[in-house]
Order: sequence, then structure tokens, then C-alpha cells
Amino acid sequence: MFAMDGSMVSTALMSRPSAQTPQLSADSGTESSTMALSSPHSFSLKYLSLGVLVLQTTSLVLTMRYSRTLKEDGPRYLASSAVVSAELLKILVCTLLVFKENNFSVRLLKEGIVNKPVETMKLAIPAGIYTLQNNLLYVALSHLDAATYQVTYQLKILTTALFSVSMLGRRLGFYQWLSLLFLMAGVTLVQWPTESEGDSEQLILSAGSQFVGLMAVLMACVSSGFAGVYFEKILKETKQSVWVRNIQLGLFSVVFGFVGMIVYDGETVRELGMFQGYNTVTCTVVALQALGGLVIAVVIKYADNILKGFATSLSIIVSTLISYFLLEDFNPTGVFFLGAVLVIAATFLYSNERKPAIGSAIKV
Repeated sequence: MFAMDGSMVSTALMSRPSAQTPQLSADSGTESSTMALSSPHSFSLKYLSLGVLVLQTTSLVLTMRYSRTLKEDGPRYLASSAVVSAELLKILVCTLLVFKENNFSVRLLKEGIVNKPVETMKLAIPAGIYTLQNNLLYVALSHLDAATYQVTYQLKILTTALFSVSMLGRRLGFYQWLSLLFLMAGVTLVQWPTESEGDSEQLILSAGSQFVGLMAVLMACVSSGFAGVYFEKILKETKQSVWVRNIQLGLFSVVFGFVGMIVYDGETVRELGMFQGYNTVTCTVVALQALGGLVIAVVIKYADNILKGFATSLSIIVSTLISYFLLEDFNPTGVFFLGAVLVIAATFLYSNERKPAIGSAIKV
């Protein structure tokens, strides 16, 4: 989830969960979240947030891929360092927003973080998983082109759906389950091996690199699904500000990220520093990643994780076009386009089922 980025929907981001907001349960399921979003204002905020998320996700993936393949004279920036920097920036932005909301008083921060250690500790689990996920995404985009990565990463919709059903008691309609099957079929086609010409040793190296990228994406999908639903559950069960929750999340993420950086890149950091290889592109990636986390926090609040994931798949088209025409690291095939069409079709199939009928609802 990557985690979560800034906000063009300030009203949505600054709001707190209402005490009257229906909670999701095995009995209420999708109907409860529909009731919570019944007002036209909330409806428009939800889809505006999703639109911003599509734009942010597309730009993040493309700039991240570009930054990991750009040939430079000096050392390349460390992915672990970029993850920590993004979390620090996110904490800074959220803190400023909390101050602005409360007339620059530290009372809310003290009450929400210092005086509620148990509530704060709940964020340690998703923070650790998000940190792992963010590092995995850098690994994936170092080995896969942006288009293939975008399509494959949509498997997080499947993992999110399964975790939503098991952890939140959410019920999905028949066509929503059917759309998930379309999604799996589409991703399978995108990853289907194709015949390539060239040196056999080079082809083996290329296949090995793609396998590493694929494994990184699959692990990120599982971690994204679990952490996203866990964080959604916490947000909907509390009256705390979403900004405070993101500060709590960021504090743990910085700790986990810094430890990971020292463990895996400690020698390089000691020699060249934490910010080695940083340039304008790197700073843009860090800013987009920090901004994206806050947008996702809003989307979770005004929609749900599954719809959020489907909205992200709309950026596949843009990523594919830019990868082919600008980055020139992607050669589309008929099988890829068929898989991409299935994934996009799954998007609309899921979105068109507003409220599943009681008779057609499937619960696992």
C-alpha cells in the first residue's frame, strides 16, 4: 500500500470516523458501507479520491521504474533509504495537518499517541508489513517493466477480497466473485511465457530477473491485502483522526525501515551515506510515495479496499502506453493485451454491482 499519500481532498482527509457510522460485520457486510456513504457529498468524495489515487499510482510506478533503470555515473540510490525518507515525509505532513486542525496545539497528538499506548501499538503490525511491501515494490520494478508490474500487482485485489471476507465479515455478490476469476485469468495471461529471440545465456538471465520480480510482486500482494484490511478495520473502529493514525503508522514504519536499511545496506550507508544517489527523480519518487499513502487512507475511509484496488487497475492503460512509447522497456504481445483486457473487464464487472442481492451473496 503502498502506503499513503497526500491529499487533494482535504475535507475527506481531515474528517474523523463518525460514531454513527455503521460497522461492518458478518450480518451487515456491504450494506453497512453503502449506508455510510449514502449522502451525495460522501459519494462524490469517494470517487474523487479514487480518481486521484489512479493518477498518483500511475505516476509513482512510472517514475519508480525509471529511477531504477536510469543509467548514472555514480551509485544508485538505496531502496531502503527511499522507503524511510517517504515515511519521514509522511509523518511531517500529517503532523502539520494535525496542528492546523487543532490551532497548532499538541493536545491531540499527546492524547492520541502518548496517552493511548495500546491503540498506538495496534499499528505496529500493519506498519511492519507495509515497510516490507514498499521494499518489495522497489525490487519488483527493478526486474519488471511498468506495464507487466501494474497488471500483476492487481492480484492484491484478490488477496484484499479474501482478507475482507475473513476479517471484516464482508459479503461479495456473485458477479464480484466472477470478476475476481477474470482477474486471476488476466494476470496469468500477462505472465504467460513467450518465445524470444536472442542469446540463450541472456534469455536465462532475463527469465531469472523476471522470476525475482514476479515473486516480489506476489509477496507484496499478500502483504498489501492483509495490511490494508487490518488498517481499514482499525480506522472504522476508532474515533481518532486519520492523520493521527498515519503518524502512528509512520513512526513504526520508520523504525522498521531504518532497521532493515542498517541490516541489508549498512556497509554501503556507512561508506556513502543514507542519501547516496539521490537526485530530482529520486526525490519525486519519495514525494509520490509519501503522498500516495495519505490518499489511500482517505480511500479506505470513504470506499473500501477492494474498490480501491480495482480503481488502481485503470492506470494499466496509461502505464502500458508510456512504457512502450517513452521508457521503451516493454514489447506488448497479443497474450498480454488479452490478459490486460480481462483485468480491466473485471474492474467494471465488480464496480457495476452496487449492492448484491441477499440471495446471490456469497460468504466464505
